[in-house]
Amino acid sequence: MGIIMLSTKDFLSIADLSSHELSDLISFSVRIKRKPRRYRRALAGKNLLTLFAKPSLRTRLSFEVGMQQLGGHAIYYSIEESTLGHKETISDFANTASRYVDAIMARLYSHKELLSLAKHSSVPVINGLTDFSHPCQALADAVTMLERKKKLAGLKLAYFGDGKNNTCHSLLEACAKLGIHMTIAAPKHHEFQPDHTVLDTAKTEALRNHCMINVTTDAHSAAANADVLYTDAWMSYHVSTREHARRRKALKHYQVNEELLSLAAKDAIFMHCLPAKRGEEVTSEVIDGPQSAVFDQAENRLHAQKALLIRLLKEG
Repeated sequence: MGIIMLSTKDFLSIADLSSHELSDLISFSVRIKRKPRRYRRALAGKNLLTLFAKPSLRTRLSFEVGMQQLGGHAIYYSIEESTLGHKETISDFANTASRYVDAIMARLYSHKELLSLAKHSSVPVINGLTDFSHPCQALADAVTMLERKKKLAGLKLAYFGDGKNNTCHSLLEACAKLGIHMTIAAPKHHEFQPDHTVLDTAKTEALRNHCMINVTTDAHSAAANADVLYTDAWMSYHVSTREHARRRKALKHYQVNEELLSLAAKDAIFMHCLPAKRGEEVTSEVIDGPQSAVFDQAENRLHAQKALLIRLLKEG
């Protein structure tokens, strides 16, 4: 089967892909997972710079192992040890790095900095996570849902907790393009509501793909008959420790627990992008229970990103 290249140079957002491109990338991820040896030399001689401003387990390991399994090489680079933002502008950094490597994966705090990096880079830039979005996670999540549920279109996904969240934003974009109904259950305060531009765009896209995007304050109604229950950490890296007690109080009714899971479809799965804090956004009984797919999600970061790397870097 031939390689269908993406129409975009970079992978900065799920919104940058067409529904067809996203679906095809998901299918390609599954093929790579099933027959990894077929692609072991796909990126021979290619070098990926991995740029980190935030701590990482899954992102670093999955990209480094992925490049190795494809015959390429990954170079870890910590911003704390770099000239970036000190003696080096983003444009100078991007122009210089582009002369050495074939692609850049950046895990940054600022989405604006990611966009600037991509603008000035002549090689593909991959969003490994920013404060605004997490498209690699959403891609792996879609692969996981397809494996577990055997379909995507028509599924019902309920997301609980902090809606103004990078993973939630990317899930909104992915669900709308894949025909997945998505309901966000979050406190009504704007601090916890998804970005209005992302939400409005997702609702418009969802209509084209025969699904619905909803936001509610009622966790129980969101869970009712859902095929997927999803949550993320309440305390992201940017949240000050001074805010933790207040946020716990605001979000406590959105914990995914056995009561909430009992309202979902009988064969519903639980998803979390990790790291998780048991007893906060999810109970141990749920995340460690038989309906949990969290480690499938973690593994699928590897396979989905291998597919992405090939599509961005493989010629022809």
